[in-house]
Amino acid sequence: MQRRAGAKAEAYRLRRMVEPAELDRGAAGFLSRQTFAALTGRDTSDRLWISPLIGPPGFLYVPTPDVLGIAATIAPGLPLETMPAGQPVGVVVVDFPARRRLRINGTLSSINDGHLLVAVEQAYGNCPQYIQARALSPRRSSTTASHAYRGSSLRPEELQLVRSADTFFLGTTHPECGADASHRGGAPGFVRAEPTSLWWPDYPGNNMFNSFGNVAVNPEAALLFFDFDRGRTLQLSGIAQIDWGPPDRAGDDGHTGRIARYSIDRVVAGDFLDLLASDLRPYPRNPGPAP
Repeated sequence: MQRRAGAKAEAYRLRRMVEPAELDRGAAGFLSRQTFAALTGRDTSDRLWISPLIGPPGFLYVPTPDVLGIAATIAPGLPLETMPAGQPVGVVVVDFPARRRLRINGTLSSINDGHLLVAVEQAYGNCPQYIQARALSPRRSSTTASHAYRGSSLRPEELQLVRSADTFFLGTTHPECGADASHRGGAPGFVRAEPTSLWWPDYPGNNMFNSFGNVAVNPEAALLFFDFDRGRTLQLSGIAQIDWGPPDRAGDDGHTGRIARYSIDRVVAGDFLDLLASDLRPYPRNPGPAP
């Protein structure tokens, strides 16, 4: 991916970012203040999903530098509710008001008494690009598993959610190197959607291509969208591919020559988000739609 994008030299300068790492005191302090994370993993049928993790400040903690503790479990009714331990997982933690994020990849070593423990293999921060700043506050969701929508295509209300989204999360995995969770953001409408597929332009970033590198080897991918006003989540499991083309073609808002195209296999939607958002401040340099 780096060679094809002409960014291998730039990425090489950042190579130490993804070398094996521990959670230092700065990372531990950052994690202790956060209320939101997203986790990529597999359900009991080996299908890939990415799910929200929500809790009060302190629910993310660092018992030792090589372990991330999560004092929360996946909400009942979400696909990863009964995810097995011993598998690779990716976690991205986002401080929306400060436009900061930390990615942690490793192995889900245990699930016990409402706590998840992740043996950390990689930990690195990302720049603030495309994070829409917003304040988050707790709310009480009402959907139960029996009320969730489960299907293989998007209904009109899910299509509207995707088409109006300014944020989503992408889960990918590599057969040998583990799982990853990443943030994607842009102006509302940057993700285009049809009932069984969607696509979005790739924007300039750090040129590491963590997610797209995984997709190039293994096309399995999971998406997570939110409706912060209604407390609704939309989770998708399916297949992604990278469509390369000229950077001036229609829809290539980031002018990178890369568009991600996604085919939906499974859909789970419901009012599972225990957060409300306010004080939205869009990222000031979101690309505008390409003609």
